[in-house]
Amino acid sequence: MMATKHIAVIVGSLRKDSLNRKMAKALAALQPPSLQLEIVEIGQLQMYNQDLDETPPREWIDFRNKILSCEGVIFVTPEYNRSVPAALKNAIDVGSRPYGKSVWNGKPAAVMSVSPGAIGGFGANHHLRQSLVFLNMPILQQPEAYIGGADKLFDASGAINNDRSREFLKGFVTSYATWVERFPEAGQR
Repeated sequence: MMATKHIAVIVGSLRKDSLNRKMAKALAALQPPSLQLEIVEIGQLQMYNQDLDETPPREWIDFRNKILSCEGVIFVTPEYNRSVPAALKNAIDVGSRPYGKSVWNGKPAAVMSVSPGAIGGFGANHHLRQSLVFLNMPILQQPEAYIGGADKLFDASGAINNDRSREFLKGFVTSYATWVERFPEAGQR
């Protein structure tokens, strides 16, 4: 039996009741036994400033340690102005520094963009992938996950309200579980 992999889920939206947070929780409800998904909060992170690297804020240290201890990362993000939200970009920057000590290095990743719009955050999804390639994060390529019309996907309790979407999400998280198994050294730092 394979060991359970601890996976950080980074939600790009800071809003408590955001569609992206609901989606992250829906993914966790569908996770296979080989994964343990946990939302890692990013809203508390002070904006990255290299001057603070000598004595980093406690929140940076805690965040970096949390990512270091995980064996993969799923990013669930909205699209702001055809890119990712500032809070998500800041979390990426905080985790990538100081230079040469990136907590992202080698962590298998997946990207899901979630939007009420028809194109499902396509721009944010691909913009985020550019950063992840630079950070040496092997990224799940298929299935692609651009979730449009997300404002109609959840019932009053926050659960996915239709079988087709539920099956797609289950397939996505199952494919990611298989992807993570290809990188047994992730999280062993």
